[in-house]
Amino acid sequence: MKLLAPVMQLLSAVREFVAPRYRPELHYMRGPGPAFARRMAEHKKSIDRYA
Repeated sequence: MKLLAPVMQLLSAVREFVAPRYRPELHYMRGPGPAFARRMAEHKKSIDRYA
């Protein structure tokens, strides 16, 4: 039994390396970031220039 746990842990680590599970909570965006804010600021400047 003491040998089984490390073997299972190793197999689990190898499986995660070869075919990682998709975990959407790690990739979830909570809103627009700083790049979006910069683009919108530039866009607003260009609109104000023509107004």
